[in-house]
Amino acid sequence: CCWDCWLAHLRSFSSQVATQQIALAINVVAVIVVLGGVVQAIVGLLRAMITHTAMLAAKRALWLDLARWLVAGLTFQLAADIVETAVAPSWEALGQFAAIAAIRTLLSYSLDRDMNAVAERQRIDDARSGRAAAGTT
Repeated sequence: CCWDCWLAHLRSFSSQVATQQIALAINVVAVIVVLGGVVQAIVGLLRAMITHTAMLAAKRALWLDLARWLVAGLTFQLAADIVETAVAPSWEALGQFAAIAAIRTLLSYSLDRDMNAVAERQRIDDARSGRAAAGTT
């Protein structure tokens, strides 16, 4: 009986360690994705400052690109949370994971909604500038 209990405990422990390692790897990917977006935004901002192209459309494009990277990073972090809950050791830990997942989901939803609003404003501005250019020629 003791041997069987010990083996069951060992299997449980090894699956927890494996799950934690997988979640850690997914979180590392999330950080890399977010850092990639931040670097791209910084490069775009510096390029706009150097070339003096501070047009509203360029700023919106930078914002949309950064928001897409952030949503991707949040999605990876949510995936890591889901993996971690597969072997949550207690109800308290499960509750904490649920709260973190809810916050990340709300952030992702909010960013996605903002991206859609900015893209819509950009389409409206592009349509207006197209009509204005057509009316002047």
